[in-house]
Amino acid sequence: MPFVSLTKPLTHSRVGLISTAAPFKPDAGDQGPSAPYNASAKFTEVYSMPIKSSPDLRIAHLGYDRKHTSAEDLNSYFPLQRLKEAAAAERMGDLNSRFYAVPTLRSRRLTTERDAPEILDMCREDGIDAAILVAT
Repeated sequence: MPFVSLTKPLTHSRVGLISTAAPFKPDAGDQGPSAPYNASAKFTEVYSMPIKSSPDLRIAHLGYDRKHTSAEDLNSYFPLQRLKEAAAAERMGDLNSRFYAVPTLRSRRLTTERDAPEILDMCREDGIDAAILVAT
């Protein structure tokens, strides 16, 4: 259930990160921080990746205000390093060993019937107590 109170303190909770960022696709054109909108870089299926090393994720496939916003700082749309720091400082419990990503297909039906249940299953499989969704 989204937006419910934690059943235990955050400092004792396993936290998961959910993103809408896409893995870099070398053959999909410009995906750099200043790239124009690039539909070729979209992904269409839920995926997860380990957090051990910082993954190469991009947001060129998303529509956002490119005039006033920059994608230079990965932590602005994928705050993995900040979450690792919070866990190391014991401001939260464990950070899950993988993150999850949900596509931005602009379809309420696909998100509700397919993607959200798949993300929920992965969170349950990993014993997630709280998830942070960073939708770009």
